[in-house]
Amino acid sequence: MNAVDYLRISLIDRCNFRCQYCMPEGAELDYILRQQLLTDAELLSLIEEVFIPVGFTRFRLTGGEPLLRPGVIEIVRAIAAFPQTQDLAMTTNGFLLAGMAQALYDVGLRRINISLDSLDPDTFNQIIGNRSRSRWQQVWQGIQSAYQVGFDPLKLNVVVIPGVNDHEVLDLAALTIDREWHVRFIEFMPIGNSQLFGDRGWIASEELRQRIRDSFGLTESQVRGSGPADVFQIPGAKGTLGFISQMSECFCDRCNRMRLSADGWLRPCLLNEGHQIDLKTPLRAGADMAQLRKEVRQLLAIKPEINFKQRESGTTGAYSRTMSQIGG
Repeated sequence: MNAVDYLRISLIDRCNFRCQYCMPEGAELDYILRQQLLTDAELLSLIEEVFIPVGFTRFRLTGGEPLLRPGVIEIVRAIAAFPQTQDLAMTTNGFLLAGMAQALYDVGLRRINISLDSLDPDTFNQIIGNRSRSRWQQVWQGIQSAYQVGFDPLKLNVVVIPGVNDHEVLDLAALTIDREWHVRFIEFMPIGNSQLFGDRGWIASEELRQRIRDSFGLTESQVRGSGPADVFQIPGAKGTLGFISQMSECFCDRCNRMRLSADGWLRPCLLNEGHQIDLKTPLRAGADMAQLRKEVRQLLAIKPEINFKQRESGTTGAYSRTMSQIGG
């Protein structure tokens, strides 16, 4: 069983996109009021006094859209400065990235994942729920800026949706041939939106790999990710292709992460809502940090059991939070 050393931290639950797989249309989102968000000081003290002491050394900033969080540059600077921080990454939709990429890099962010579900502006707009002018160009500019600044690896996340963007898989895979980009195909997850794409809202990764294999060839990559992606490479390509197959292939045995929501709930597993603990309320009530460390350690101890025995519980019935509110 992997050591659980990786914390995904949602900085904000708001987003400037309404991607269908993340915020289903018609879902009334209760955005967390600002006073309900962990403040910068609360977040940093939880990281320094609770999460680092119990063994977390790798952090990823998510949302919503993390670049909407006021003071995000200073938060990145502070987390990067902790001597125990071994890895600091961010997942963003890229819309605000062009103007911020250099500043983020300068304060210590080195790895970035950008969502790019389509190379076609019209399809892109459909997926992100955009009713106004196209946002594709600005996202593409954000990707270029991050590349020029030197983010390495630069990962592009593609949620593959049957009948919407699955016909673009080869074009997206080809982005890795002459650029050191890492394209990751993610099976759509029916969280809070199981009716969105009919009976089967996902295409098995093996089916995508076969399409790419038939067209370009495909080999297992020498580059191993530390996360759930199975990594492959088009022969001779500069970048890699990752496949995250949470629906068709269980990777719970190598799950090394927990999630902290923007309002201070620690969630041990994306696929079920059980066993979450509220850290903000006791923190604001003046709880002793040793007590919070004890609670987190107890959760770490039962995580293997949560992973295996309750994996499916989140994909059936009603889900109280959409993906945007969990932090992906």
